Amino acid sequence: SGVVGKNVILPLMERPIPIVADESVEAEFGSGAVKVTPGHDFNDYERGHRHGLPIVNILNQDGTLNESAGAYAGMSREQARKNRPEIEWSENVIAAPPFIGTKMVDEVSLADLVPYIDWTFFFHAWELRGKYPAILDDAVIGEAARELFDHASTLLDSIISQNRLQARGVWGFWPANADGEDIVIFADEKRQHEAARFPMLRQQETKFEGQKAYRSLVDYVAPIESGLADYVGGFAVTAGLGAEELAGEYEDAKDDYQSIMTKALADRLAEAFAEYLHERARHSWYAPEENLDNEDRIAEKYRGIRPAFGYPACPDHSEKVRLFDLLDAGRAGLALTESFAMTPAASVSGLYFAHPEARYFQLGSVEKDQVEAYARRKGASVAQVEAWIRPNLAYETN
Repeated sequence: SGVVGKNVILPLMERPIPIVADESVEAEFGSGAVKVTPGHDFNDYERGHRHGLPIVNILNQDGTLNESAGAYAGMSREQARKNRPEIEWSENVIAAPPFIGTKMVDEVSLADLVPYIDWTFFFHAWELRGKYPAILDDAVIGEAARELFDHASTLLDSIISQNRLQARGVWGFWPANADGEDIVIFADEKRQHEAARFPMLRQQETKFEGQKAYRSLVDYVAPIESGLADYVGGFAVTAGLGAEELAGEYEDAKDDYQSIMTKALADRLAEAFAEYLHERARHSWYAPEENLDNEDRIAEKYRGIRPAFGYPACPDHSEKVRLFDLLDAGRAGLALTESFAMTPAASVSGLYFAHPEARYFQLGSVEKDQVEAYARRKGASVAQVEAWIRPNLAYETN
């Protein structure tokens, strides 16, 4: 970590940080660990992973040390389905979204997004571990943090005043129901024609002693057999339009520090855009009375989730293709590479789930019986699926 300065420190974007389960402590970043409630799939699972933090469980449900942490234990696909969470479904938990279909979001300025920036993870990208704003007064790294924050604020002000980056996105809402382990998106309220079908994966790995529910995102959409007319949302946003050009100008001027700072700020603005748009979705959809301050918003103390493909609950990046097609994300300047990375790099996409019990979780390891069923539902080969979700496989492949 050490001293921050233009020619002294560069960020290590991919250095792993331990996430430790703890019964009573919310997210705590000063020690370099994110502590989350064990077994309750606390939102910090997803929030941490969205910012590059891996998840490690080392405690049991009662808070005692799990001596078998790291050892795999799981169940069959059918057993996991039988042990899915018991979700209460009624018309009372379903609300109609503000519109059906998709809309461009191109009226948002960068200045609108600044209040939604989570600066904590900006500092993490530069190897300064601490929670903002407390990190600015930290006895050890406070001076370095303040210097870095001053540099970032100056560059951000310049980017906004000169309109060097643009924020653009697309969002949508559709009639939807769960059909087995798939989320079915219907073309319109008649619900007679499918616009898309997202296959989902279910937890099979026992993560702690006494675990009862094995989750899938499909659990948070009303089953088609319930007769209830549910809805799902989706989004793809970027704040990186212009970022490569600006970073390139700094590189040409031999100023690597400002180049990397530009990309780091673009990443934070993209995540802020996703948070801003999720708030708009909640307010116009199912939580019009929500009134959170910035601290509670960053802590995600609201109803609903916005999981992204490629992250803990749905680790298959290839499903972004289906989402981008559904949204027609290309009109917002977003695209996918052959490996399903989003371009511009400072982009965020995902689904919106509204059910009050919707929560983030970590899929963990899956067995071959589920991989085979998932491949059939996707219309892909088992080998393709194994390549796409290799870190989640509970078995060795040839």
